[in-house]
Amino acid sequence: MQVREDDVTDQGRIVVADDDADIRRLVTFVLRRRGYEVVEATDGDEALTAIRRERPDLAVLDVMMPGLTGPEVTHALATDPGLATTPVILLSAKGQASEVAAGLASGARAYLVKPFAPRELAASVEGLLAAGGEDNGGSGNG
Repeated sequence: MQVREDDVTDQGRIVVADDDADIRRLVTFVLRRRGYEVVEATDGDEALTAIRRERPDLAVLDVMMPGLTGPEVTHALATDPGLATTPVILLSAKGQASEVAAGLASGARAYLVKPFAPRELAASVEGLLAAGGEDNGGSGNG
């Protein structure tokens, strides 16, 4: 996990977890450019640990990761009273309606299908944070 102190801002803190280093770097870059502090994790177990420790404003999680999957981390957050309101955006190459529905059923507030546009990611993050984590209705597959 990495936290760069020079990236700390008032925009908010976000945990980004993806076992694909290229995707993780892209997401981190997009969010840091918009002024967010980013804490990176390489798998689901690391993501859950980081979320519990950092208490982020939002988490961006890959669906398929070693250890816990994104939906499993999301479910763990939903059942933890101290973290249940943490909004989660799931990222996946799987974009069929049933997969999107399963991701959202796990408690995620948004689901973006890879490849996604950086602008789409930023809009989802900004929308969820502006709404206080409430569902913004975006599934990223349309």
